[in-house]
Amino acid sequence: MRKAVYLDHAATTPVRPEVLEAMLPYLTDQSFGNPSSAHRFGRAARAGIEQARRQIADALGAEPNQVVFTSGGTEADNLGIVGAALAARDRGANMCAVVSAIEHKAVLAAAHAVCHLGGREVLLPVDNGGQVELDALDAALADRPAIVSVMWVNNETGVIQSVRDIAARCRDAGTFFHTDAVQAVGKVPVSASELSCTLLTISGHKIGAPKGIGALIVRDRKAVEAIIHGGGQQFGIRPGTENVAGAVALGRAAQLAVGEQPSLTERLCQLRNELAARLKATVPGLVINAEESPRAPHLLSVAVPGADSEALLMHLDLAGIAVSSGSACSTGAVEPSHVLVAMGVPRELALGTIRFSLGRETTLDDITQTLELVPGVVEKVRKLAGVLGRADGRTGAGLAVSGP
Repeated sequence: MRKAVYLDHAATTPVRPEVLEAMLPYLTDQSFGNPSSAHRFGRAARAGIEQARRQIADALGAEPNQVVFTSGGTEADNLGIVGAALAARDRGANMCAVVSAIEHKAVLAAAHAVCHLGGREVLLPVDNGGQVELDALDAALADRPAIVSVMWVNNETGVIQSVRDIAARCRDAGTFFHTDAVQAVGKVPVSASELSCTLLTISGHKIGAPKGIGALIVRDRKAVEAIIHGGGQQFGIRPGTENVAGAVALGRAAQLAVGEQPSLTERLCQLRNELAARLKATVPGLVINAEESPRAPHLLSVAVPGADSEALLMHLDLAGIAVSSGSACSTGAVEPSHVLVAMGVPRELALGTIRFSLGRETTLDDITQTLELVPGVVEKVRKLAGVLGRADGRTGAGLAVSGP
């Protein structure tokens, strides 16, 4: 019997045994206390928080007092974008968020929220390879926005942005720069200090920690205003009793992910390239999205003409292969991915796009099994689409309305 193959690591990853071992004492034993309490139980919890801060800071080129724990990447992105806009309003500056058109929905929604608060948003276009158009960035910087946010690695296509260049342009313009590094940590070298960014987002469940924990690296506290209000914990930037076990898990996961990154990157590149080459050779018409752009090693976005992505996902799942149609946060959407639309990918290809995402648990046997099954699944889905199209007037993924 074939085992199920999980190729959706960009959506979430299993909790690593080392991470579970590190966090368990903070759920039980003598370390379960409130880290704001002065007694020994509280001090033990506080020690766990501080150790996690040191681990994350060492892993990401930051200082421990720059690590602000959040409930995940979405909250960290909102704190970075909305918090920066509020800080700009408080000092009488331009309350404007500049974000790329291919950002995660957490960043895009946060930029929309800035508008609801009385500010503005600017969307930066990208070229066909998914790279931010720097001329547009320079034009936006001329208005001295509160914040510019461009993700390090795109969560759908894997395209790596020229974040160092973008950060330098923001620094020269006197504008704070935020990057969502959720898909970058553990896959490409990440250093907040070398990048010279102001704010950087990470998420635990993408690197072997549990869901519900993330962090925002805040290298300049003047850059953000709190968006949650309470008891003043975490330098007043993100008050509330800390998720101690989650923070400890994130610290250990970040330490492991960054330490293993060079060897993992090499291995995942080999597996991803094997998967891409064989899919192109065995699936007629298959297109690799952003094939010529620099891409992270764990992501492969492919478009299958004549097949609907949701049908592909269903039939691949039935065959024991777990993949995604793009961002897991947009599952069920009937419109094509906003990332692919921004890149100018034709609608039919966008609607037939699926994402394979590899992780540290992925083996060559997983890739081999996937390659054995995908061509047959694609053929089946294409035949079904043709039959349905003839039955109801549709051709391929589009809808042709017949006359009376």
